[in-house]
Parts: sequence; C-alpha cells; structure tokens
Amino acid sequence: MADNSANRLWEQLPPIPDDKPVLIAGPTASGKSALALLIAERCGGVIVNADASQVYDCWRIISARPSREEEARTPHRLYGHIAYDQTYSTGHWLRDITPLLSQNQRPIIVGGTGLYFTSLTEGMADIPPTPPDIRAKADMLPLQELIEGLDAQTLHRIDTQNRARVQRAWEVLSATGRTLADWQAETPAPILDIRNTVPIVFDAGKDWLLDRINRRFDQMLRQGAMDEVAAMRDLYDPSLPAFKAIGVPELMTCLEGRMTLDEARERATIATRQFAKRQRTWFRARMKSWHHIDAAS
Repeated sequence: MADNSANRLWEQLPPIPDDKPVLIAGPTASGKSALALLIAERCGGVIVNADASQVYDCWRIISARPSREEEARTPHRLYGHIAYDQTYSTGHWLRDITPLLSQNQRPIIVGGTGLYFTSLTEGMADIPPTPPDIRAKADMLPLQELIEGLDAQTLHRIDTQNRARVQRAWEVLSATGRTLADWQAETPAPILDIRNTVPIVFDAGKDWLLDRINRRFDQMLRQGAMDEVAAMRDLYDPSLPAFKAIGVPELMTCLEGRMTLDEARERATIATRQFAKRQRTWFRARMKSWHHIDAAS
C-alpha cells in the first residue's frame, strides 16, 4: 500500500483500543489485506484469514493470499492450512478461529467471506453434517433444480447465484427434513460480540474496483498463477471447493487447450466482477452498523 493511500485510509479509521479485535471486511481486490498489515504493524496484532479461498494450501497466487514477505512482517493465521481435497465449512472456520480469540495477541480478522463474519458475530446454527450420499446427489443437480427444492423463507436469506450457498441449504433440508431457515432460528449466541470489536468494512466504487480487478489478474499471471494451476492439473476435480476458486477453472481450461489465455483472462475477470458485486451487496445489507471507509480515497 503506497504511503499516501495508506495515510488516507488511516485517517478514516475509528479509534482502535488495545484490547479489541479488529474486523476488516471488503470485496475482492479492495486492499483490505494491506490495511490489515498496516494496522498490525502500527497497533500490534496477529492477522487472521476470513476468506474461504485462502484457506487452501495450493493457492497462494490465485487466491491473492499474503506473500511470504508479508507473512514474515507480522504473524498470519488460517492461511493455506487446508489441503485441496479437505472439506472445510464455515463451522470448521469457527472452530479454528475460536482459540485464536483468547490468545495474548489481538486478532485482526480480514477477508471477503461475509458468512464467516456474520457467523462469528451473529452466531451459527449447529446443523448436523451432510451425509456423503446426499452431498454426492447435490453435486450432480443443476443450480435451478436445487433452487426449486428450497422454501421461500430460505431463498429470501441466501444468494441464489451462489451455488455453494444454495447447495448447502438443499443438503440441510434433504438430510434433516428441516429448512435452513428453521435451523437458523435456533442459532446460539455468537462467539464474538460485535460491540467488543472494531468492525470495518470497505466501501468500493464500481469503476474503481473494476480497474483494480482487471489489473490484479494480470499481476497474478506475472507472478506465476498459470504455473500454480498447472501444478495441480493431475489432481483437478471440478466438484471440489478448492478448484472452484475464481481463475482456477479458467486457467485449467486454458492449459487443456480449450481456451486461449486472453479468453481465460476475460472469463476470470468477469467472474471476479460478479463475485465482487455479490460481496458488496452482502456487506451493504448485513454490515450497516460497521464503520465504513472509502477504499478509493
């Protein structure tokens, strides 16, 4: 983060007491990881990942994880700690982060997965795990069929363009006979009280963010994203969540000779724009009380 940009963001921040965790949410490519590092170095703390793609050990470049140099500057946790073929849910993330909240170092929790933040600060229903046969059946169903199998109340609560969220709701209903909305109505108290945190969310203008998204994918390619994807080619399974990270299907198709690099770049950029739009919609709806900062200032 350039000095002038860093100082402008710093001036927008609320007071950061020594004893309070910091939460930083924002859309992809908005600069939230750089802000987390800035706060860690100026105020102290350990940076904790709240991004579902950055948990996988195979994706440093393609998921825009902090570099090794950045990780050496201050402690980072829950980055790249999951194998590509491991199941990892929001519940797993909550269990992993819970012990980090009681350690001596202040957690600076940063990422773009809104469900992680809301589950942490609003609570999460204790839903039984999905049996493998139901998961396998759900994997085979088209998105529209999954949507048609859900109740209106649940559909109102989830992003119906996000297949993972829709499939999860369908699996819950199929496995338990109860809707996701019913389970969520019995949500226990949250692990972290939002009133005892410094919650920050990035506001990012559409045009400003689009320019950063376009430039970042080219930067990933220069840093070796194609080689990173190529290293996983023999293990590629499009049904695994790790391989659904934006850029992976596109570059894998390019490696297989079914798409040019320019086409892969265009498709990955479009997918990133659509993802960022969904993130911004989520943050506006669910994080109204958070401290908003202007990422483009």
